[in-house]
Amino acid sequence: MKKSLSEAEINNKILELSEWFFENNCLKKTYTFETFRDAMSFILRISYEVEELEHHPALFNCFNRVDISLNTHDVGNKVTQMDFDLALAIDSVA
Repeated sequence: MKKSLSEAEINNKILELSEWFFENNCLKKTYTFETFRDAMSFILRISYEVEELEHHPALFNCFNRVDISLNTHDVGNKVTQMDFDLALAIDSVA
C-alpha cells in the first residue's frame, strides 16, 4: 500500500535530488533545452521510465522548457516514495 510522506521526510529526501523542490504537495522541476525538438525528445525518453514505474507525472512543455510535477493520486495527491523513485529515473535520462 502506498503511503504519503510527511513534510519532514520530503524535506530530507529532496536533498538527494538535483534542483527539485517541494511546492503545493508536489515535487517539481524545470528542465531547459536548446530547442523545442530537444524538449520533446526528452519527454519521449522519460515516457519509458514513466511506463516502467506505472506512475505518470504532470508535464508542461513550452518551446524549450519542460515543467514536471509529481505526486500520487491514490493517496490524495500527496508525495510518496514512488514520486522520488520517478524523479530519480527522470534525472537519469536528463
